[in-house]
Amino acid sequence: MTHEKTTPLRERMIEDMRIHEMGDKAQKAHIRAIKDFAGLLKRSPDTATPDDLRAYQLHMTDSGVT
Repeated sequence: MTHEKTTPLRERMIEDMRIHEMGDKAQKAHIRAIKDFAGLLKRSPDTATPDDLRAYQLHMTDSGVT
């Protein structure tokens, strides 16, 4: 059975979502969004700049994501 490696960044995100008492559905949506963001960046999301975040928000808005 293969498991996705949990990076320190992913572990921190999971911990933060637990702190905020997010449900499973919200957690999965956030993880999916970060994967999408990383794909758009073509690098780790922890290297993102404020301009990268803004560009992703515009991408989401243009795609109709709320």
